[in-house]
Amino acid sequence: MDARVLTAAGSDVGHVRSSNQDSGYAGTHLFMVADGMGGHAGGDVASSLATQAITAVADERFPTIEDARTALVDAIRNSAQELTDAVREHPDLQGMGTTVSALIRHDSNVVIGHIGDSRVYRYRNDVLEQITADHTFVQKLVDTGRITQAEAAVHPRRNVLMRVLGDFEPNPEIDSMVVETEPGDRWLLCSDGLCGYVDDVAVARILKTHRDASVATDKLIQAALDKGAPDNVTVVLVGVNETSMSAASKPILVGAASEPLIFDAVTKRIPLLSGRFMGSAAGNALAETFATPDFLETIIAEDKNRAMVRRVRWATYLGIALTAIVGFGLYGYFWTQSQFYVGSDQDSVVIFRGVSGDVAGIPLHAVERDTDIPLANLPQYLQQAVKMTIPVENYDKALEVVNRIKNVSSTQ
Repeated sequence: MDARVLTAAGSDVGHVRSSNQDSGYAGTHLFMVADGMGGHAGGDVASSLATQAITAVADERFPTIEDARTALVDAIRNSAQELTDAVREHPDLQGMGTTVSALIRHDSNVVIGHIGDSRVYRYRNDVLEQITADHTFVQKLVDTGRITQAEAAVHPRRNVLMRVLGDFEPNPEIDSMVVETEPGDRWLLCSDGLCGYVDDVAVARILKTHRDASVATDKLIQAALDKGAPDNVTVVLVGVNETSMSAASKPILVGAASEPLIFDAVTKRIPLLSGRFMGSAAGNALAETFATPDFLETIIAEDKNRAMVRRVRWATYLGIALTAIVGFGLYGYFWTQSQFYVGSDQDSVVIFRGVSGDVAGIPLHAVERDTDIPLANLPQYLQQAVKMTIPVENYDKALEVVNRIKNVSSTQ
């Protein structure tokens, strides 16, 4: 299979952002996506610097998979120093950060390094599987059983990151793992501009339909754009063939990393932000932000309050529902007690209050008057009618029916 259809990378600014703060790379052995923190000055600088630093040392053939794992984790962690140095020289960039999800192919395995909420997926036999775990506040709530995955998708703090690569953390914790791969696998690395707006079913359908990586990449980005794509969208798609190579025909850089990095221009166009979010500049896009300890306390308090409101709301709904059920039940019961019918108690004609039948074993009728008219004295057709019950409008009508039955009985 031609390497150009095995592996591809693409990035789009989306419909809302004014600049692309994502970076993507598809090389010879290394593939990665970095999503600059959109709510901070210099998100594009952060993703670009991290990409340059990591690709400079990690895109090579390592002797063993463990060597590759060590090199990748060190490269990601050390790239934080690049961000720190940039902030020291350009203070307006303080607080910038980026996610990183990177993969190195080594024979029949891949080693993955990850921090933040960009993702790595494996597509195999028409099944798309998320390999990395998001380092977000809402994912922590999901992991601890406090909210569902569906609730996490619409949670107002779903873009709050618990871990991120930035100038504020000199020794970031990097997730790493070694995962086996085989010919036919496709590895998808993407920013949350894709996975936050296009569901896994739609992504899998595109990967199944389009085997050419460049076409599939374009289709995935277009799917996000069709959803409104308020965020930058970056996709790196890596195919696996029978050899140890998944390389693109030549290294591909997309997004912020593909543009020259000119710090003077960057610092002039990005004002120092006093808040954590971009506000009107971001439109409807949720900007990523890092959960510093004080901010984390705030959002935990928010979540507790939200959970309390949710419990009160559901308790209210439940109370209303139970009240309605009890109300309808009482209404139904009192209605049945205003009804009458003529029937039998095996051997005589009886006037009943209520309706024939029961609910959950509880009878909805009771004997109002036993007429002492022997059932056996009635003609067969009348016996059958009484046994089947004769509904009447009220008690007076029941007495009229009984009198007619009595007259028939006396003539027998």
